[in-house]
Amino acid sequence: MSKKNNIDKLTIFALGGVAEIGKNMYVIQYGNDIVVIDSGLKFPEEDMLGIDIVIPDISYLTENRDKVRGIILTHGHEDHIGGLPYVLKNLNVPVYGTRLTLGLVENKLKEANLLGDTKRILIHADSEIQLGSTLKATFFKTNHSIPDSVGVCVETPEGNVVHTGDFKFDHTPVNGQFADLQRMAEIGQKGVLALLSDSTNAEKPGYTPSERNVGVVLGDIFRKAQQRVVVATFASNVHRIQQVIDAAYSTGRKVTVIGRSMVNVVSIASELGYLEVPDGILIEPEEVNKMAGERVVILSTGSQGEPMSALTRMARSTHRKVDIMPGDTVVIAATPVPGNEKYVGRTIDELFRLGADVIYSGTNPGVHVSGHGSQEELKLMLNLMTPKYFIPIHGEYRMLRKHKSLGEAVGIPSENIFLIDIGDTIEIQNGAARKAGKVPAGNVLIDGLGVGDVGNIVLRDRKLLSQDGILVVVVTLSKQDGTIVSGPDIISRGFVYVRESEGLLDEANRIVTSTLERLMSENVNEWASLKTNVKDALGRFLYEQTRRRPMILPIIMEV
Repeated sequence: MSKKNNIDKLTIFALGGVAEIGKNMYVIQYGNDIVVIDSGLKFPEEDMLGIDIVIPDISYLTENRDKVRGIILTHGHEDHIGGLPYVLKNLNVPVYGTRLTLGLVENKLKEANLLGDTKRILIHADSEIQLGSTLKATFFKTNHSIPDSVGVCVETPEGNVVHTGDFKFDHTPVNGQFADLQRMAEIGQKGVLALLSDSTNAEKPGYTPSERNVGVVLGDIFRKAQQRVVVATFASNVHRIQQVIDAAYSTGRKVTVIGRSMVNVVSIASELGYLEVPDGILIEPEEVNKMAGERVVILSTGSQGEPMSALTRMARSTHRKVDIMPGDTVVIAATPVPGNEKYVGRTIDELFRLGADVIYSGTNPGVHVSGHGSQEELKLMLNLMTPKYFIPIHGEYRMLRKHKSLGEAVGIPSENIFLIDIGDTIEIQNGAARKAGKVPAGNVLIDGLGVGDVGNIVLRDRKLLSQDGILVVVVTLSKQDGTIVSGPDIISRGFVYVRESEGLLDEANRIVTSTLERLMSENVNEWASLKTNVKDALGRFLYEQTRRRPMILPIIMEV
């Protein structure tokens, strides 16, 4: 690594993943070298009508593409790798990841036709990678709800910057991959300039239970169930999938996997050796109805009540291959992500209506444990790393704020802890850190094949359409004398039921006609003026009559 140049400075900022859950992306820059950690997505909020997913705004990275040395992935969850296909279309840089993480990424790149164009570099806990002339990255093993998760230590001329990734300290991990506390302590002893640490469970006291506890609970449920058992969980929670398979094997049940993402993960993880699947235990969905219920487990997506997921379609009796039968046991082995509570609740209600016995975290907390460390584990990480500066990441603002309190409790001065929003930069020069300016940051909305072409104006229009509907007014004018040749014809969608509102629409028709005739008599013939006046006059009338504000779309033609 080159020596520190007094005019250069270390800059740290997030393009996603602070004051929010999801679309994690963190940037470390020194001089002309930039390294990006993670490239995730998040799912849309309720007011993002029609939006499929949300990814970070990477305009700063594309403007500085010649400085970006690579993207390092800490693990294979969607909120850390899901945005990668969209980012790589605009930023063709090497991608570094562990074996399972790259396996999951390659599947995404194949679907996006980017596999051949993307340089993928395999890393492990002992890897060292040089990133340009001034940055070097090393790694350490962590525990999370997916195998092959790592934390990252980026060595810079100013000092070491550590990014924990998502972590917990599980002393009895399902896959035997223990968190490397010794390596973390060594990094801390060498000196950590700045620590970026996972804040997801900063509000929860104590320790997060071991994932192994869930296996015990699942085994008990499988033994007691008289009919089929359906288990819904996150597709990427490979440890949970392993425990479902183990519990099924120990209770003499076969397993079928339903849901596209679940099928993909099971296929990739078993192919790469991260899932141990006994011979003959997996069956096709078509075989389920041919077997006795007490011999079947259905492993499904849909733990968040997603409308098109396998579990939701089963709950609505619209799944092509599996129907929920009275006496089935459904286990939702996850907790709702904030904002998804009502979707999950609706799915649970529908399952109960079909006669299923539903077990979820609200009735049996043992069916799920978090993959994120609670307060005592967060303090342990802080004490292992003993950073000079601390930047809480990966959590909503209240979580970051609580994590700051934990940092203060273990002795980090309050002025050395930075709470940032996306785009806020922390600059460190000659060992002194300060909050500097902002870089461009925000949400890029993905709707179908459109990337970023839906913004606030389009969302506002969609909201208006969803609230009060639309009226289309079609009028044909004579080019010679400006008189109305045909129309106005008024088409209503989502505003009023036409057959029951003929009087209202007849009056609306009269107002449009009189407005146009008045404008023509005043020699107003610009289309923009005609449309604006029609919208204003009709809008006032409809609001007075209905207290609704439909979107009014005048279409004026000349013949």
